[in-house]
This record gives sequence, C-alpha cells and structure tokens, in this order.
Amino acid sequence: MIQSFATLLLERPDSRQLLEQLYQERTLQPFRSGQIIPLRPDELWVVCRGVVILNTLHPTGDEALLGVATPSMPFGLPLTWITPYHAIALTDVDLLPLTWAEVERSPALCQGLFRHLSRRLQQAEAFLALSGCRRVEERLKQLLILLQHEVGQPTQHGTRLQIRLTHQQLANAIGTTRVTVTRLIGQLKQEGWLSIDSKRHIILR
Repeated sequence: MIQSFATLLLERPDSRQLLEQLYQERTLQPFRSGQIIPLRPDELWVVCRGVVILNTLHPTGDEALLGVATPSMPFGLPLTWITPYHAIALTDVDLLPLTWAEVERSPALCQGLFRHLSRRLQQAEAFLALSGCRRVEERLKQLLILLQHEVGQPTQHGTRLQIRLTHQQLANAIGTTRVTVTRLIGQLKQEGWLSIDSKRHIILR
C-alpha cells in the first residue's frame, strides 16, 4: 500500500524508495463518507484514495466551501490560517498521516508534496476567481467546470462529477441560496448544458 502511494506521490525511483523506507510501518487510515477528519496543529494528511471536502464557518453560521482534496493532495492545519477549518470525507477515503517534523526532515518528501501543494494553490485561486463573476449563473458554471477538472470522469454523455455536492453546498460555495442553485440547475438542464444521472451525479455536456 505504501509502495502504491509512493508511486502516486513521486516519480523518481530513489524518492519512492525513500518513502517506502520512511513509512513501511505506517498504515493508511480509512474514513467513511461523511466522517469528520480530526485535525492537529502538527500533522498533515495526504489523500491516497477518495475525496475530502474542506470548509469553514462564517460568524453567521453559514458554511463556506474552501476546496476539495483529491488523491495525492495534502491538507491540514499547518497549511492554513483559516479558523475554524474542517475536513470531511466526501467519499470513503484512505489517508496517510505525516507530522510536520517528518516533512521538514525530508527534502525528497518536501519535493513530492510541493507538486501537489501547487495543485491546491491553483484550485484555491480558481475558487477566489469565482467571486469576480457578477452573475450567479456564471459563478455556478465556473464552479462546476472547476469540479469537472478536479473530479471529472469522462463518459459517453459528457463528464461526470464523481462526487455529489448538495444544492446547499453549491450555494455556499458561490454565495447564493439553495433555492437559486436549484432553479439554475433546472435551467441548465433545460438548456442541455448539464444532466443528472440515475445516481444523482451531475454530468457536464
């Protein structure tokens, strides 16, 4: 299991061997869909399987979507200043725990994590760019296109989003109401821009 993670994280054989030596005694920690993932000030998690949703709460109690962590992506309190900061398994996931001290001691591990941290940075900037879209419909479209890039699966009918976000979660991500998102998704379905499959996954045409 560690070997498959190392292959996913780093491409250089010597780096893979280093990871295997460092974590040969380490077991991945599974979480079921919907479980809250514990976060500690000195610990990172790396996603090995599945998708984790990252969010925070505004003082009003409204939830704000910060991003999604997909395979190979690290997340955790050492990588954020946001308070509160929550991580929830959006699907069944397997995670590898790493302490910040372990990362600092290993240049090869830092190099491997940097590539995937850059993906998180690109995703975060894309989320920030959503706020610049004046029309709610455009913000929703751009959010779905971002999710298509992160968790899209090609099918004969289009690109299927492998995760299911509620209309409320989509609304929180783009700063609108659940009713508005429901109306817009219905409108986009009528226009043929997207469809919904039998398992309630969104398919972008």
